[in-house]
Amino acid sequence: MTGCGDKKEDTTSNSSTDTAKAPYVLKFSHVVSPNTPKGKAADFFEKRLEELSGGKIDVQVYPSSQLYKDNAVLKALTLDSVQMAAPSFSKFGKIVPQLALFDLPFVFKDLDHLHRVQDGEVGQKLKDMVTAKGIVALNYWDNGFKQFSSNEKPVLMPDDAKGQKFRIMSSKVLEAQFHAVGANPQMMPFSEVYSGLQQGVIDAAENPISNIYTKKFHEVQKYLSISDHGYLGYLVVMSKKFWNSLPEDLQKDVTQAMNEATQKEREYALDLNMKQLDLIKEYAKKTGKIEIFTLTDEQKEAWRKKVSTIYPEFYSDKKIGQDLIEKTIATK
Repeated sequence: MTGCGDKKEDTTSNSSTDTAKAPYVLKFSHVVSPNTPKGKAADFFEKRLEELSGGKIDVQVYPSSQLYKDNAVLKALTLDSVQMAAPSFSKFGKIVPQLALFDLPFVFKDLDHLHRVQDGEVGQKLKDMVTAKGIVALNYWDNGFKQFSSNEKPVLMPDDAKGQKFRIMSSKVLEAQFHAVGANPQMMPFSEVYSGLQQGVIDAAENPISNIYTKKFHEVQKYLSISDHGYLGYLVVMSKKFWNSLPEDLQKDVTQAMNEATQKEREYALDLNMKQLDLIKEYAKKTGKIEIFTLTDEQKEAWRKKVSTIYPEFYSDKKIGQDLIEKTIATK
């Protein structure tokens, strides 16, 4: 039932509020399963907003692309066919290319630095750019930092990537990142990565641990490097028409529920990445089929020096913008 805004029966929402009595109905469409960090945070948001609004807002969560896939949901939001979604940053590429800031390699020192950027001036500027396009940007949610995996050799220093065919998602930043270290970036749909690695069409990839584990990439790669070199996340957005229809007190409730859900989502994402890394380590110990390395500070610095040479390619305001990149690096 893609592209349809009608309410589904029974299974899709665990809302206890009687729709007939709630003055506002908020449909939250997302593409992942309910047991993921995004799915769990969406359910938390549903309960919390219904509680804060005293049942005035009936939140209905539709997981697993039941209403829309990510590539269709932004249009649905502008039409108010759905009121909330949490697409990955890459889905905003055409309307706000500056969100590619989050693709820049080694621009974030660690998770705390990333969150300070998202919750500070830079994060607000990016949200304002999205909101100016007619979609209200609320908060950033984590998937996690990306790690290198390979069948050729462990990727520890920039030279280790040389000549390797790395799968990338569609991104000018990621193309530049791998060209900078002499690797061959190969654009490939996510659904084809497992077979691509298995059959040797590609040698290597970059993914958060949750993607590696759930898609079993660790079973078709010999080496995994915990590099935390790039970031994957989501932007939670709302229909402007819906937001503007809410009185100020209910807008405040939405903001509070969203801030609380964001804190939860970050905890869920970190917890899941750590647990799944432990499961990959257990697999490695049991089978001896994959070796796991963690980049040292010196190795990370060597990478940072090499790949930060691409930053000026994105200084144009039509790309990311020098101001945003420099403010990100300077964020304390």
